Amino acid sequence: MNLNDKRIAVLLSGGVDSSVVLYELVRQGLQPDCFYIKIGPEEEEEWDCSSEEDLEMATAVSHKYGCRLEVVDCHREYWDQVTRYTMDKVRAGLTPNPDVMCNRLIKFGAFHEKRGHDYDLIATGHYATKEEDSSNLPCSGEASNTRPKQRETERVFWLCTSPDPVKDQTDFLAQIYGWQLEKALFPIGHMMKDEVRQIAEREHLAPAHRRDSQGICFLGKIDYNEYLRRYLGELTGDVVELETGRIIGHHQGHWFHTIGQRKGLGLGGGPWFVVKKDIVQNIIYVSHGYDPQTAYCQHFPIRDFHSINGQLPPANSPSEQPSCAVTLKIRHTPEILPATLERTGKGQYMVHAAAPIHGVAPGQFCVIYDADHHRCYGSGEITVR
Repeated sequence: MNLNDKRIAVLLSGGVDSSVVLYELVRQGLQPDCFYIKIGPEEEEEWDCSSEEDLEMATAVSHKYGCRLEVVDCHREYWDQVTRYTMDKVRAGLTPNPDVMCNRLIKFGAFHEKRGHDYDLIATGHYATKEEDSSNLPCSGEASNTRPKQRETERVFWLCTSPDPVKDQTDFLAQIYGWQLEKALFPIGHMMKDEVRQIAEREHLAPAHRRDSQGICFLGKIDYNEYLRRYLGELTGDVVELETGRIIGHHQGHWFHTIGQRKGLGLGGGPWFVVKKDIVQNIIYVSHGYDPQTAYCQHFPIRDFHSINGQLPPANSPSEQPSCAVTLKIRHTPEILPATLERTGKGQYMVHAAAPIHGVAPGQFCVIYDADHHRCYGSGEITVR
């Protein structure tokens, strides 16, 4: 792609990855504009120290290369869309992924509405790649894929994996729309993390030695359970051993626990695993032992499948023998899971994994890839087990 005639916006987070993105673009003779997206749990919330440091780092890097930096306030949009989504899902007993929705609704959504629409490309530090396939026309898939004032086009863009299996972030991008992917630019997506670190150190970039951010993007240093307690409160309930029905403890609210959880249960004689939740009765069911069979699931449904570019993954009807191979992820790990899909309705599939999977939780996104784990079709929400 020839970038010389493109207007490029770089989203600087204050971390090492986005800083190297700016370096890579400047190295190619480009002079992009830089933006720092200000988000948080509420519009009135004070910035914590980590947020202030993020902005300082972003400012230092942009000034190093003589690029303009603008702060774009997306506090209200983040609260109205992403945190509300998170709290609603958690209250319903599900396991949401707010970082997935942040990419779709904020980085390539609210930012686009405020400033990104003035640019041809939006560059981020995601570990992902992109391919264009001009030979295939977008099919009438189950994707809400309408770009504002989108022109008719035969170009199909694919979200593709990074060569770094540990850092690959296609799972976090699997809910974006096709027009958002078309505008996305991933300058370090083809690199390994160690290579990015080496560039940052060699070029003396301010965030070179900063640790990668952990946890949910809007919380900063706020403890996630404390955040849930602030907005959802506490509700004491029973912890029940699944196999015996015996009450072995109590919890302060089902929203503090997720399927597959092992740590933080406060139960003696462990290990214990959360294997089921009764939301109506506010009961947490646990199973005892090391990786008990009750903590695994091999066949599970997904709904509301979101196709990034309109192309749907290979699947059979319920009456056919499963033979169409895909790969998938249900959480952000390097683990690649082979499976087949059975189409059960519009946007609905039954996943048949090649082997039992630990900690399958309703509300998680199941991200579907091709058999080579290269091209990402999109993702759907796991429903009841």
